[in-house]
Amino acid sequence: MTTPDLAAYSDLMAALTAITMAAAAAIRRASGQGGVHIKQDGSPVTAADQAAETVIRDGLMRVAPDWPIISEETVERAKPAAGQTYFLVDPLDGTREFIAGLDEYTVNIAVVAGGAPRLGIIAQPARAVIWRGIVGRGAEKLEFSAGTAGTPRAITTRARPQRELVVMVSRSHLDARTQAFVDSLPHKAPVGCGSSVKFCRVAEGAADVYPRLAPTHDWDIAAGHAILVAAGGTVIDPDGKTLRYGTAELLIPAFVAWGGPAPTKPAVETGH
Repeated sequence: MTTPDLAAYSDLMAALTAITMAAAAAIRRASGQGGVHIKQDGSPVTAADQAAETVIRDGLMRVAPDWPIISEETVERAKPAAGQTYFLVDPLDGTREFIAGLDEYTVNIAVVAGGAPRLGIIAQPARAVIWRGIVGRGAEKLEFSAGTAGTPRAITTRARPQRELVVMVSRSHLDARTQAFVDSLPHKAPVGCGSSVKFCRVAEGAADVYPRLAPTHDWDIAAGHAILVAAGGTVIDPDGKTLRYGTAELLIPAFVAWGGPAPTKPAVETGH
């Protein structure tokens, strides 16, 4: 797996699907165990986060031992070398929703190569659903049960409506700048949702745009980014530029995820 191409990614996806299902099972087993701890950055972490992290890291080291793993729940924060292929992992995205008893938490695994997400897989354990995609090869959705994946079906973004857009927004992190962007769009009532499910809704044609004009970490969005692009969407910064993954801070300052090509003109002045 040292020189991946699209064919290699297709072979890898089956292994990552199995790892993701195992992580989902680990989260369900650990639910309610060990309480909640607050990390140095102020975000919560639970026994379920840590259980999923262990399962994913062990699985990835077996599948591609030469690839670095950058994950939210590890202290390893080394900047990837230029052009390096590596995994980006969020073992439990939407921890706040998980703690609150909502079903909008996910398991996220992405492969980044050449500075961009090329493969993504997202599982929603509470609903036993997986979205996955390879840029240039398409995206799909499937159900799973007891570690067995069901038959996948292809998903694509939908044509953008002429009038009202369906806009996905963060349930826990809606900031004023993002709200201003949303207010500038011709939209129905924004749909609040936790975790990377927002990307998946756009990728499967249930929504049209997901903006976040506040900083977020690479591992929070890489898998959703890959799936959405594979399904026909676009993920860019508010000025229409390509996102930069693998910076020293591993942060994405802002992004807008569109179900299809981005508009030719910015929808709103972003104030920077």
